[in-house]
Amino acid sequence: MTEALATDDLAAPSHRAVESGRRVGAATQAYLYVSLLIVAAIVIVPLVTTALGGFKTLGDLRSNAFGLPHDWMWSNYWDILTGNRYWRQMGNSLIIALLTVALTIACGAMAAFTFAHVKFFGSRMLLNYFLLGLMFPAATAILPLFIRIRDLGLLDTYWGVVLPQVAFGLGMSILLFRNYFRGMPSELFDAAFVDGCGYLRFFWYVSLPLARPIVATVGILSFVGSWNSYILPLIMLNSESKYPWPLGIMVYKGEFMTDWQLILAFITLTILPTIIVFFLAQRHIIAGLTAGAVKS
Repeated sequence: MTEALATDDLAAPSHRAVESGRRVGAATQAYLYVSLLIVAAIVIVPLVTTALGGFKTLGDLRSNAFGLPHDWMWSNYWDILTGNRYWRQMGNSLIIALLTVALTIACGAMAAFTFAHVKFFGSRMLLNYFLLGLMFPAATAILPLFIRIRDLGLLDTYWGVVLPQVAFGLGMSILLFRNYFRGMPSELFDAAFVDGCGYLRFFWYVSLPLARPIVATVGILSFVGSWNSYILPLIMLNSESKYPWPLGIMVYKGEFMTDWQLILAFITLTILPTIIVFFLAQRHIIAGLTAGAVKS
């Protein structure tokens, strides 16, 4: 009996520790859920307010900015959708974004593969040079960029916007691709070289097919960044026929009055593609961002 009581006394602290651990785990879980709900509200509330604002009149928007519309003005959205200007600007944005994504993935993947598997003099210094681009946004170098694009004769062209976006996006893409390539099993690399596979064939036939998640991640990040870019198209483009959608908002801004309800409707229609693409590729984005998180 005494031995049984002693055994119970010894087991009691561990049992209390387990219960304490469960209480801490539940509190942490509740904290995470509350934090996520707050972040979701910060993101969703402006989107919903913007979408509802597109259904209001200008007077209703000024007096009732966050409530439901008194009269649902479906014509605000319909007039934009039936106009040629909206589809032309969406087409321009799509061309610029797709060119940016293609070049960013191609250049970033090849450079990252080289930094991950090829040892050469100055590789660390060159990698750090590329990563320095993460510290400086394009707006900090807008004057030398404008001069360079002008000297190349690329002003008022799609390439005048695409090339700077690719240059400033290479740092993040190389970082993500390099971590992913370094996280691949080394046995796979060794077996391919034993079978006579060179660097180029290994990159094209082995690394890229296995890197689908990180390709999707880099592609979505580049697409969204290019789609929402404002300062570069504003500086590099002069013809309204080449304007992407961020510059199209200026059409609804007059000298004495601004049609804010049309601006909100226009913004809602133009951010929908990025939201849809993001949700479709969400699984690949999470897998790509978490890959190589331990081994770098």
